[in-house]
Amino acid sequence: MRPTRRRTWALLAASVAVAALVAPLGLSGMGRFGASAPAAPVPDPYGADCRTSVQGSRVIAYCHNPYPSIDRVQLHTECDRWWDIDADGIPVEVAPGQTVRLDDRCWKEVASVWVTHERV
Repeated sequence: MRPTRRRTWALLAASVAVAALVAPLGLSGMGRFGASAPAAPVPDPYGADCRTSVQGSRVIAYCHNPYPSIDRVQLHTECDRWWDIDADGIPVEVAPGQTVRLDDRCWKEVASVWVTHERV
C-alpha cells in the first residue's frame, strides 16, 4: 500500500473511533437537556367567578370566590340611552369561600355589564 492510502485509512479509523466514543455522551446529554423541559411555573389561582343577569333596566351579579386569596370585584354598567348615566359600582372584597351580590340599574335599557377584578 502506498503511504497516502495508509494515512487515509488511519484517519478514517480514528474518526470512527472518536465518533463511537462521543456518540453515547451526546445521546445521554440529549436525554437530560433536550427531551425533558423544566415544568412551567403554576400560576397562583385567583379571581372570583361572577355571573351577571340583566332584567329590564336592573343588573344583578353574583360573585363567588373559591380561591384562598381575597378578590376585589367591581360592577360596571353601561346604559343604552345617551342621557342615561353609566355607573361604576363600589369595589367589594370577596373573601375565600364567600359569595357577594352586586346590583345596579339604568333608567331605561342596559347596553352592557361587566365585572372587574383586583388582587388584594
